[in-house]
Amino acid sequence: MVLTLLVLVIVIALIFDYINGFHDAANAIATVVSTGVLPVRTAVLMAAVLNFVGACTGTAVAKTIAAGFADPGDVTQVVVLATLLGACLWNLLTWWLGIPSSSSHALIGALAGAVVAKGGFAAFHWSTLKTKVLVPLVSSPTIGFVLGLGLMIATLWLIRGLRPATVTRLSRRAQLMSACLMALAHGSNDAQKSMGIITLALLSFMAAGHAHELPHWMLPVGGIASPAVPMWVILSCAAAIALGTSAGGQRIIKTMGSKIIRITPLQGCAAETAGAITILSASKLGIPVSTTHCITASIMGVGAARRLSAVRWGVAGNIVTAWVLTVPISGLVAFGAYKGLALLFPGF
Repeated sequence: MVLTLLVLVIVIALIFDYINGFHDAANAIATVVSTGVLPVRTAVLMAAVLNFVGACTGTAVAKTIAAGFADPGDVTQVVVLATLLGACLWNLLTWWLGIPSSSSHALIGALAGAVVAKGGFAAFHWSTLKTKVLVPLVSSPTIGFVLGLGLMIATLWLIRGLRPATVTRLSRRAQLMSACLMALAHGSNDAQKSMGIITLALLSFMAAGHAHELPHWMLPVGGIASPAVPMWVILSCAAAIALGTSAGGQRIIKTMGSKIIRITPLQGCAAETAGAITILSASKLGIPVSTTHCITASIMGVGAARRLSAVRWGVAGNIVTAWVLTVPISGLVAFGAYKGLALLFPGF
């Protein structure tokens, strides 16, 4: 039964990764589509390929997810399954409503809810939640906003003597490059969350004494003490998020590309560059930030560089509300999911 649950967890984790891909496709391509630099199909294909590449660039975030928030010995397959159900339900709801919420925070909030449901408040590492989630929840969008604002002001100063036609031509080319960088950054952070949750499930499987039931190559190198993400997990999660990205996400593309501000290629380039710098820095540090938060804040910063009234603050306020609600609501859903699953799988 434990092996069956592990297989089920892996399948649902890859489904979550797929959902993450089409839910967050807008992060990389909303501005490049909205400005007309690329058609939707071409932009989606580009983002899918670079999401795959980005997912293979490191595992620091995955290690944080796998061992930073709870001890593998305190986590069961049912806990991981409840985590994934809570995160998937919140992702699907916000995707349907066209709200660019955070898949990352949905997953971590759900993990907190499921762990607490199983082992109580002491079982979850709240200090890690504070340093790796709550502080970046505020700081990463702030950095994205400031970088977007600064890059836009600097760019406007640099091009002040150029003809409008020249600016348009150069900015469209530059935005294509920045969109590629943003897609790479998205893969480098978001795909690693599913890698981390699968690795956590494998560590839990090992901690329960079932390591002999799987081939050695499927298990994390280094074991529970110093886990490394297996290569098959990296490649499968990279493929899942790439396939999800190829499915699109046009509801959220519309919100991010036109409802926050009316964006131009020059603004899109500045926003994507600011967002990508923020996300790649977090990936290097092993911080599971919200790519949605970073790029949305960067778009706001770019809009504010023109004038504060250029940003539709009512739409922005609705997005921020979703950010605040994501962790607690996904946690409550996962808490309930665990209680229900524990009845179906007693003792697991």
